[in-house]
Amino acid sequence: MIKRCFDIIFSIIGLIFLSPILIIIAITLKLDSKGPVLFQQDRVGKDNEGFKIFKFRTMRLNADKLGLLTVGDKDPRVTKVGYYLRKYKLDEFPQLFNVFIGNMSFVGPRPEVRKYVNHYTVSDLEIIKLKPGITDYASIYFRNEAELLKSATDYEKTYIEEIMPEKIRLNKIYLNKNNIFIDVKIIFKTLLSIIT
Repeated sequence: MIKRCFDIIFSIIGLIFLSPILIIIAITLKLDSKGPVLFQQDRVGKDNEGFKIFKFRTMRLNADKLGLLTVGDKDPRVTKVGYYLRKYKLDEFPQLFNVFIGNMSFVGPRPEVRKYVNHYTVSDLEIIKLKPGITDYASIYFRNEAELLKSATDYEKTYIEEIMPEKIRLNKIYLNKNNIFIDVKIIFKTLLSIIT
């Protein structure tokens, strides 16, 4: 209950405070490339329920059909503006709407697409008992995930066999020990990792 109140209050504050930036980003995106400002994607949420996650569109139209993972900082599918939005995590701002609606929280396991959740073991599925979040331990640890994948011969195999298990391990740590103070700590660590 405390966490939900925190999410509602600070998502509203965030949306109000960031509204000028959101408008500027939206205008810049429309000028930079064809397509909608927002990108919606099906993700797996709490209790294995699907939901639509909101992001600023950073790729060219239908680019997600060529692969779900972003590889390297110069992925040709990413637009010029999209590169900077991704680099500074500004593309995640619309998820404040997800937090306000209630299908996400500020802190929780990052929601995966169904394709990768299908690789979870029974033990791994424990983490989706939690509401997914904008940030988590794994987001901080794998800050440069796209760069890690760039050097892989088979980037999808590398993600499934190496990166995803480590993300799940970190999420299980959060599953077993989480409270509002840990959430605030993760939020500050996330902001620090973006700034530095």
